[in-house]
Amino acid sequence: MPAETMGKKWDVIEALKNSPKGKVTFDPHWSDRGEHIMAGCKEAISLSSRSGIILERIGSSPLQKSCFLGSISGDSSPGLSEEIPASLSSTGSVLDINTKHITLSAALSLKAEREQAVSDEVKDEDPEADVSEVSSPASPPAISLLSPKAMEMAGCILKAEEKCREKAKVAFRQRQEMQEKQLAAVASAESEQLKRFEELMELKQRQECQIIRDMMDRETKESIGRQEKLKEEQRHRMKILNLRLREAEQQRLREAELERQRQAEGRERLRNLNTIQEEILQLNQLLEPSTQTNTHLPPAGLSSFSTRGNQLCSQVSEVVRKTAEGEFPSVEDMTVAERALHEMRALIRLMQEEVAKVQEKKKKDQEEEEVRRKQAELQVQQEAQKKAAQSAKEKAQRRGLQNSAEDGTLKWLKELQDSAAQCAQSFEQLNSPKDAQTKKLKLELQKAATIPVSQIASNSGSQLREIFDKIDKLLSGRPVVSGGKSVSTSQHPQGLDFVCYKLAEKFVKQGEEEVASHHEAAFPIAVVASGVWELHPRVGDLILAHLHKKCPYAVPHYPPMKDGTPVEEYQRILGYRVDDSGVEGQDSFLKRMSGMIRLYAAMIQLRWPYGSKQGSVPHGLNHGWRWLAQMLNMEPLADITATLLFDFLEVCGNALMKQYQGQFWKLILLLKEEYFPRIEAVTSSGQMGSVIRLKQFLETSLQSRQISPPKGQLTSMFWRS
Repeated sequence: MPAETMGKKWDVIEALKNSPKGKVTFDPHWSDRGEHIMAGCKEAISLSSRSGIILERIGSSPLQKSCFLGSISGDSSPGLSEEIPASLSSTGSVLDINTKHITLSAALSLKAEREQAVSDEVKDEDPEADVSEVSSPASPPAISLLSPKAMEMAGCILKAEEKCREKAKVAFRQRQEMQEKQLAAVASAESEQLKRFEELMELKQRQECQIIRDMMDRETKESIGRQEKLKEEQRHRMKILNLRLREAEQQRLREAELERQRQAEGRERLRNLNTIQEEILQLNQLLEPSTQTNTHLPPAGLSSFSTRGNQLCSQVSEVVRKTAEGEFPSVEDMTVAERALHEMRALIRLMQEEVAKVQEKKKKDQEEEEVRRKQAELQVQQEAQKKAAQSAKEKAQRRGLQNSAEDGTLKWLKELQDSAAQCAQSFEQLNSPKDAQTKKLKLELQKAATIPVSQIASNSGSQLREIFDKIDKLLSGRPVVSGGKSVSTSQHPQGLDFVCYKLAEKFVKQGEEEVASHHEAAFPIAVVASGVWELHPRVGDLILAHLHKKCPYAVPHYPPMKDGTPVEEYQRILGYRVDDSGVEGQDSFLKRMSGMIRLYAAMIQLRWPYGSKQGSVPHGLNHGWRWLAQMLNMEPLADITATLLFDFLEVCGNALMKQYQGQFWKLILLLKEEYFPRIEAVTSSGQMGSVIRLKQFLETSLQSRQISPPKGQLTSMFWRS
């Protein structure tokens, strides 16, 4: 029937579609490998696994045997045997014998596959049937191919394949052209993109080059700046280096100068040491017992002096022995040698005093013997002298007060002045130096002695203590720093005498100038002077000597005018300053005298608070009482007497009142009632200022029976400051 035939055709086409021929694949790289475009279609012809169904459907048709094929088994499809010969007959010119064999083998393979499929299905349905079938295998059927219809079908297939091949070639050419167009378009787009990319890269390269140039310019500028900075630093370092080189050179020159100075000072100390040794040896010869034949000293005393002298010589020899090794004596060595020299001189003075005492005692014994011998003869004369003395005393009382100091006071005054003159003469060599080194030492010693006194003020107790310690160290021979240099009295044999003299002179000058202008300054200056006086009595004697020389009223003493003495010289003796312009005015004279009396009144009542306080005051209030009593025993002078009494009592009156109490008030009453009228009598109307001040002071004190402490007096709080 046509419907069945059409269905069979579609089945054949479906089978051919699933065959390798129907699954032709396109390989775009066939030309690269050198293959033919239809190489995949030249494979062996084979039927698909579904060909068995076709064979079953056409099994009812009769099979015609081919002339060259045998029969096949009864279950083979007759339709297929008919179609194959038909096709072979119609296309005999096309198919060759190989094709026939291939077709036959294909049919056989399809039959075998079909049978295998059926057996698999049966096995799945009934495993036991499988076992029976295996035990009884059937003989393979025989199929006849090459039927005319098959041959016709094969021809159709070949034509269809040829058409498909042509269509594939056309489609391939179209696809190839399309791909070439797409490739050209892609190549053009890629070329444009490559150009844009190259332009972008060039832009980036130019920008990077510009950035690099800018960076190089900045680095160049920074490098130039760093070079300038390095040059500036190098110049600065060169300046510093040159400055350090100059400083090093100056330091070397200073060190060389110091070394030369040290050598010069060492040689000078060596000469001084030799001089000291020579003097000590000469003084030691005076202590030998063989030279003391006329001293009348006991042998034990002479032996002690000689032993001590030999010890001092040994000390100096020990110092000299050190210098024999090529070294210069140090400052400490010179201090030891000078102390030994001073002690040797003191030993000589002590021995001379002992000799003088022995001689004085011997002379006294002789005088006593003479007195006893003449005692009987003098008894009558003594009675006569007593009567004469009584009458002379009565005459003196009738005449009035004294015009000069007592003999004992004058003797004391003369001793102080002689001691000061002797001290000034002892340092004549240092005071008039011949070489620059001695002159420089003199100036340094003078500054070390006078500058601390000029710095005395009532600022604080600690400052006063520092000044006192500095003065004490200088007088003790220890080195002190003055003007940035170390100086000591042991640097010159006459250094101690020179410093004592200048120090005492400066204390008095401070009273003459500083205390005269500022009355409160008397107390700090006086307390330091009192402390120095207590530790170094020689300075105190020199202070009194300078004070009495500049202010004889501090004795008290009114020097008489001797015959032949010029007026200017006499005024200088009275304490006036006389220069080329003439004599100073009375106001200036009274001001200076007032300052010195105030300083003296402060010294006799003050004591250095940090001293030992075991011994007596070297110059205490008893001397103030003596001064006041002697002033009242002397005839008053116009202006000066009233001024000095007022200044003295204002500074020292409170201390005398506490010390002497009732006796003091008797003396004040005597001054008010008997002595003050004498002052008024000798004072002119133009000189009444000091008299009025003294009168008011006396009246106020007597009325209140009290004298107020002086202004500027140092309290306990001051010493804690």
